[in-house]
Amino acid sequence: MSSIWRLNVALAESGKTRSPWYKDISLGVMTRPVKIGIRAVGWPADEVRAINAARISGKSIEQIRKLVDQLHDARKAVR
Repeated sequence: MSSIWRLNVALAESGKTRSPWYKDISLGVMTRPVKIGIRAVGWPADEVRAINAARISGKSIEQIRKLVDQLHDARKAVR
């Protein structure tokens, strides 16, 4: 089980700022947040790490989108 990072931790881990982070979500190269409370969201740490590793290894945007889709599918399988 992965921990869930709030936005400030996820941003620090990725080196991004808020606006590019949400732009990446809209482009499909970052996973959507999960609700952790009535007004709180976060990102599973293992998902952020997997996407960062893909970027570091030089994966293409299309490969990262496929990874994001796989990560979203894995969330559904856990339910």
